[in-house]
Amino acid sequence: MKRAAVYLRVSTQDQTTANQEHELRQAAERAGWHVVKVYKDHGISGATGRNGRPAFDALCRDATKRQFDVVMVWNVDRLGRSLKDLVAFLSELHALGIDLFLHTTTPAGKAMFQMLGVFAEFERSIIRQANSPPSTRQPQFQLPARGAQIYLSLTMLRDQGPRYIAQQDPSYGS
Repeated sequence: MKRAAVYLRVSTQDQTTANQEHELRQAAERAGWHVVKVYKDHGISGATGRNGRPAFDALCRDATKRQFDVVMVWNVDRLGRSLKDLVAFLSELHALGIDLFLHTTTPAGKAMFQMLGVFAEFERSIIRQANSPPSTRQPQFQLPARGAQIYLSLTMLRDQGPRYIAQQDPSYGS
């Protein structure tokens, strides 16, 4: 049975975490997980870093002790509002072998689920294309119409250096 940690946060003192906790406990029960600890930060903005959120800091410290197998959160914005901090937290969990559960009934949860679906479909298309005979593959580029104006732009890519990109003049044919 997986051990689950639940993280709850509200931005103001007059808000409650009760609805978040109720939904996450039900989700844990449906999954057959045991909630070992609930971490609550009340009246603290998601823009506040780890040091300013005592419960989140405790969650991170307990994760390094591997006191649970999955972190459950109502919504990704409960973890924080900084992409850099979110990526760092997820990387830390990943390195520790701890899963992250996002409730999929929230708008962010639904969006995350849909994005995963888009990437799964994209991956399947790439596999299908790679395994199809060359004669049936879609071309990777198309030659411009006769008489079209072509221009080159120089693009600097951080890891790949300069690249010239040929593009058709967007005003052609208009």
